[in-house]
Amino acid sequence: MSEFLRGLRTGLAPRQIREEGDTPDYRFSLANERTFLAWIRTALALIGGGFAVDQFLPGLVHGVRTGLALALLAAGVLCALRSVSHWVRCERAMRRGEDLPVSRFPALLGLAVAVVAVAMVVVVLFGWEGR
Repeated sequence: MSEFLRGLRTGLAPRQIREEGDTPDYRFSLANERTFLAWIRTALALIGGGFAVDQFLPGLVHGVRTGLALALLAAGVLCALRSVSHWVRCERAMRRGEDLPVSRFPALLGLAVAVVAVAMVVVVLFGWEGR
């Protein structure tokens, strides 16, 4: 967890990254930035999905609706935070000439989204409406 927090802290002060290693080819830095922006778009989509579930499914049992909305919102928050940490780790590795870091986060995020999607399929098929 300290690596994660360190990445967030460094992301807020990116000048520290410039002090490490050599400047990589700008194309790699721009690719790293595009990846970061893709993670941010994913986070925004998850957050929007959480609000959509909460706002547009008023007939759904309150606990189910709230649980699905909170799961999507939490995934969005984690995705946004993780994107900063991942950007920093990749930029640092490129500057040091190291292999790019690997992460389990994409697999965990995919699993979380799949679980919420299956829950939504169950809700649609069985219509858990509040009474």
